[in-house]
Amino acid sequence: MKAIPDFSDTELWSVKTALKERFGQEVEVELAETELRLNPHTSQLTSCPAIYWNWDDCNFIISKTGEDRYRSQFFYRLHQMFSTGIEEYDDITECVVTLLQVQADQAALEAEK
Repeated sequence: MKAIPDFSDTELWSVKTALKERFGQEVEVELAETELRLNPHTSQLTSCPAIYWNWDDCNFIISKTGEDRYRSQFFYRLHQMFSTGIEEYDDITECVVTLLQVQADQAALEAEK
């Protein structure tokens, strides 16, 4: 199987720009690696490049699962993991913006409690 390419400068710029717009300042992102099951019918794990950041006790991760393929989630603790409800995106900007919107909605729900 061909290795999944790392995030390009353009993809990183898209993520960093969306974060700056959302939080009003530069947010430090870290490049990481995740192991994901890309095929739900097998137990094989695939090494995937990822972008990770933390903001206000919330952790975010976007994993690249192929050329122009992305998965995302955010979590507060291991037992508080959330996704956008969309398994995979084909546009990095849509992926990060939706992730940030869903997290903002979740934070608003938590604040109402």
